[in-house]
Amino acid sequence: MQQFSTIVDLLSVGAADAVAIKAPGAKPLTYGNLRANLHKTVAALNSFGIGRQDRVAIVLPNGPEMATAFVCIAVGATAAPLNPVYRADEFEFYLSDLNAKALVVEKGSNSPALAVAEKLHIQVLELSPSGEGSGAFTLCQQKPASNTPPKLPGLANADDIGLILHTSGTTSRPKIVPLSQINICASACNVRDNLRLQADDCGLNIMPLFHIHGLIAGLLAPLAAGSNIFCTPGFNALKFFTWMSESKPTWYTAVPTMHQTIVTRASQNRDVIAANPLRFLRSSSSSMPPQVIGELEIAFNAPLIEAYGMTEAAHQMASNPLPPAKRIPGTVGVAAGPEVAIMDNDGNLLERGATGEIVIRGANVTQGYESNPKANAEAFTNGWFRTGDQGVMDTEGYLSITGRLKEIISRGGEKISPREVDEILMDHPAVQQVVTFGIPHEKLGEEVGAAVVLREGANATEKELREFAAIRLADFKVPRKILFLEEIPKGATGKLQRIGLAAKLGL
Repeated sequence: MQQFSTIVDLLSVGAADAVAIKAPGAKPLTYGNLRANLHKTVAALNSFGIGRQDRVAIVLPNGPEMATAFVCIAVGATAAPLNPVYRADEFEFYLSDLNAKALVVEKGSNSPALAVAEKLHIQVLELSPSGEGSGAFTLCQQKPASNTPPKLPGLANADDIGLILHTSGTTSRPKIVPLSQINICASACNVRDNLRLQADDCGLNIMPLFHIHGLIAGLLAPLAAGSNIFCTPGFNALKFFTWMSESKPTWYTAVPTMHQTIVTRASQNRDVIAANPLRFLRSSSSSMPPQVIGELEIAFNAPLIEAYGMTEAAHQMASNPLPPAKRIPGTVGVAAGPEVAIMDNDGNLLERGATGEIVIRGANVTQGYESNPKANAEAFTNGWFRTGDQGVMDTEGYLSITGRLKEIISRGGEKISPREVDEILMDHPAVQQVVTFGIPHEKLGEEVGAAVVLREGANATEKELREFAAIRLADFKVPRKILFLEEIPKGATGKLQRIGLAAKLGL
């Protein structure tokens, strides 16, 4: 299929009268209107003194305006989407760190980002819906100013930075990841080709659009196929099946915690599922328990495609293929875009079957972190980017992630993969969700802990779950502490976070 070097080229695929963006209860936006909006937005940004390579922070709620604002800004400046629920001190950190030239908010917004923008002398641009379809908008300056023309007006070149995001920073200060137009387009096309997206597909987007998963797989990959996206206000388990009825999707992508919530409601919504058959479901951003994959595939009568991505790769690195090709639940499939290999600590590539660090290289991979030579020296070896994930590749090229190197639990010198313990505990009929993590221990360094959410109406004791695990795990891997929670703490994108969980739970 066609490859692109800029987002403008990517958006040229859809027929002018074909629908690009839909939203609950709203008039659809065509590709023709989206492209017109894009040129209008770049002209407006240039008139405000903003051009290519200038950073524009976007603080908007999830939905069609967030989708179109990202696309229309990224073609003529550097888009920096931020989580709208951040507090003032978080906005101050990100806006300063990005060196943002402008902040986009919806007209009438009372976001704490506004006071921060004033303090940092960042100009504020207000977005108002224009009525030409869901997501169509106009931009105006909150305070009129005499603007110096930008150094680089017009549409972006292939090497211009189109998107800038911060890594999650669970163990260190968040790092800035700049992604060029080429990185972004390569990744969007990798996802499109892997899922065989066509113009008649419709994706139901429930992913946040300040995160790489939602931006690439939820938004740009379907646009690269000329298909349409139903943009929701964000994940809501109570509304998911109503949106499914309205949008008539052929697929959706989500993180495992969202899928787990959806599958618990599937039995009450069998009629909706039958009336709107999906071609496939997709999961990425963290590992999916094979038990949940089985439940989802039975509920939706469709294959679940598990993929593996990260911000530094502009999302997708590996993925299970669609049927009739072989899917192996519990693996993240085969290389799906960049080259993927396994490397030892000394930078040597390993044979298949050996365990080591997963490394990647390809057109979708960032050139490096911004202003962070130390991180770049650690992250790149002989042209390969080190993902920080431990894994093994089988003889057919299927990749299994055995754990995040920083998440591996070291108990008295024994190395324990938390994911292995998760999968054993997930087999217990009372368990709906589990996260295994390290608890600090004065003699052993770390001890094994697990946080568990039980299925509705089910009962289990800590002793019972430990005995269940002990049948299938070596003694040193059995959790010494199991906590029962109503809900496991998650990150902003819905990912369960092992690092720092012991501290969050007061252990």
